[in-house]
Amino acid sequence: MKYLIILAISLFSLTSTAQGSKGSLLKVNDTAADFTVQMLEGDAITLSALKGKVVLVNFWATWCGPCIMEFKEIPDKILSVFADEDFVFIPISRGEDEALVKQKMESLKDKGIDFNVGLDPDKSIWNTYATKYIPKNYLIDRNGVVRYISTGYSENSLDQLVKEIKALLND
Repeated sequence: MKYLIILAISLFSLTSTAQGSKGSLLKVNDTAADFTVQMLEGDAITLSALKGKVVLVNFWATWCGPCIMEFKEIPDKILSVFADEDFVFIPISRGEDEALVKQKMESLKDKGIDFNVGLDPDKSIWNTYATKYIPKNYLIDRNGVVRYISTGYSENSLDQLVKEIKALLND
């Protein structure tokens, strides 16, 4: 029974990652929908102002276990690796108020997860990108075009994302 459960979890993870655009309104090669997101630390980021940079938009929620598992890997696998590159990471909390997101991010600092996140309390940004399933990542090239989408979390989903980021930065 234990092996059956592990197999089922593994298959779900592989399926959800392999079907990256599942639940997505945007597809690979679409122009990314422009938005301005209010960040937790007070600044605002407008996607169209980031032309010339590779951008990773990540939709997540405080209650989402796979989102937090992904967050645990992001500092080492993405933020430190691409710190000196033309790369921007925009994690956007989907449908949650500022106080809840702030509380969650404070609690994650002890686990080495310390980065600024965006707020989308009314899901206005989310609703232009997707309909369901998080975590969901959109990798956007220097011209504002979606080049890779991942949905869900698995042990190697971030490794693939890192490969995709490297490829776009080397273009």
